[in-house]
Amino acid sequence: MRRAGAGVTLAVLVAAAVALPFWAGRAQPYYLQLALNILIFAVLALSWDLLARTGQLSLAHAAFFGLGAYASALLVTLAHVPIALGIAAGGLVAVIAATGLGLLTLRLRGIYFAIATLAFSETLRVIAKQMRFTGGSSGLIAPPLLGGSLPAQYLFILAILVAAVAVSWGINRSRWYFAFTAIRTNEEVAGAMGVDVVRFKVLAFAISAAFAGLAGGFYAHVFLFINPFEAFSIATSVGALVAPIFGGLYSTVGPLIGAAVLRVGEEILRTKFRSGYLIIYGLILAIVILYLPRGLVGLWASMRRRGRAS
Repeated sequence: MRRAGAGVTLAVLVAAAVALPFWAGRAQPYYLQLALNILIFAVLALSWDLLARTGQLSLAHAAFFGLGAYASALLVTLAHVPIALGIAAGGLVAVIAATGLGLLTLRLRGIYFAIATLAFSETLRVIAKQMRFTGGSSGLIAPPLLGGSLPAQYLFILAILVAAVAVSWGINRSRWYFAFTAIRTNEEVAGAMGVDVVRFKVLAFAISAAFAGLAGGFYAHVFLFINPFEAFSIATSVGALVAPIFGGLYSTVGPLIGAAVLRVGEEILRTKFRSGYLIIYGLILAIVILYLPRGLVGLWASMRRRGRAS
């Protein structure tokens, strides 16, 4: 019964998400643009969580996002490949980069791994800033996806998010889930139990980077302009990290809830408090992270248990 109820709820949510652009595109384009930003953020958040399930604290999502954006924009403008194919190529470039980075940083853990991934992002930003073919500091102009139609673009990124959700759902219901959990808990014990630690950590890194690269490629052809400062911004990595913590780590629903609540909350605060809204936003984040270590999903589960007990 629970599975049937969850299936019905999921079907209703998907139907509502698909119907949104046909309503908001005509009535309130602002809400459609906000929904599109939420979906991009949700893809990044869920992709980061997929990697975090192996215990790796990465700050390289800005690198994968930027690589996807630049790879897609350059392929479309210089090689004249179809935009959808360029976005897919951006995801592939991110996978290749993540595989190489993962193999090089396997011995690093915790803060040392985070610093290495941050250095990788900053290095790519400097390289993109210096190269002529990337447009240097001036950046690149990218052609619009699907003729610039917001409803069509919304459905495109929704399809990417659905794919990420399907991958996350599949991992949580496969042997990979136990391998990821064992590695996160104790790598040495996991290896002694027969888990191929290297293989699973690199796979998690590659899968995570694929969706970040797809999000970057999509971003380039929706906002039509990229530069090194925005494409490889540390804010991208931090945002991808904070949303799963806020919503609930190591789950499929948590990063999605975190991304939606944070983006909507930030927009409300920005409109209500034009100056200093980031201070309020930061305080809310700090309170939730300090006093709700399991995020909003953990809070909801705790409330349900108390309700059943009473």
